[in-house]
Amino acid sequence: MKEIVGRFAPSPSGRMHLGNIYTALLSWLSVKSRGGKWILRIEDLDPQRSKMEYARQIEDDLHWLGLEWDEGGIDGIGSNGPYLQSQRHNLYEEALAKLKASGLCYPCTCTRADILATQAPHESDGRVVYKGTCRPSMLPSPYIERPKAAVRIYVPDEEITFTDRIKGTQTVNLALHCGDFIVRRGDGAWSYQLAVVVDDALMGVTEVMRGDDLLLSAAQQIYLYRLLGYTPPEFAHVPLVCNEAGIRLSKRDKSLSMEYLRANHTPEDVLGMAAHRAALIPTLHPVSLSELINNEKIMHYEL
Repeated sequence: MKEIVGRFAPSPSGRMHLGNIYTALLSWLSVKSRGGKWILRIEDLDPQRSKMEYARQIEDDLHWLGLEWDEGGIDGIGSNGPYLQSQRHNLYEEALAKLKASGLCYPCTCTRADILATQAPHESDGRVVYKGTCRPSMLPSPYIERPKAAVRIYVPDEEITFTDRIKGTQTVNLALHCGDFIVRRGDGAWSYQLAVVVDDALMGVTEVMRGDDLLLSAAQQIYLYRLLGYTPPEFAHVPLVCNEAGIRLSKRDKSLSMEYLRANHTPEDVLGMAAHRAALIPTLHPVSLSELINNEKIMHYEL
């Protein structure tokens, strides 16, 4: 049987909050309850927002809760490193070269304003669908470099279907959902979609458990997995944790930040809060990892 490998991949742009712990806990329990390996990867692609001090604080908070990782982290324990995305540019370059060689990539100089100007009046759900303004008339075609241009990948007008462990069967037409999407920005920054696919594939990740705000991005990633010749992992998208106003938690919610939680609660208190929100325990009370790892609900976690 293939080893189960899960991961937690936080962005070091601030202190973690209960929502981050909720996702980390579910991922850790899902993997460790089945004897698998749990990886900690630091997703610091954005140099403007990412800080090493936050990455170290993430590790300290996880240690405090007892959520130990088997591979990864700042020190790069394991054979699939480095585990900071800022140190993996050569791997993303190799993947991009392969995509360009497929003839499905092309340079794009459209601004966000340009793209928004092409949106139909009924497209008001927040999605921005690229209409192919810079797309070559013939594809596949050789990639022609253009200074300061973003790199887009063509998507066909066809459906991608996958089964999410929590949300069930999902069917997405990328041409309608997002259109040709960016794999590298004009300023040279790597797109989340490309980086996460390369990282998860090369690290041997078999299970991706994360917030359901990323549910539809799974289809884009599956498309890249196929083009790069990788096998997609199993996906499990958990509901986001919200505050009392029903708004998803952010790093601005100080009352549920790890800074506040650590100052006012024990690790068991915080684990109990996350476990109760995940419906692993019926009432709110302190709980240990050893109690949770034997919880029957986590073996086939569904909502």
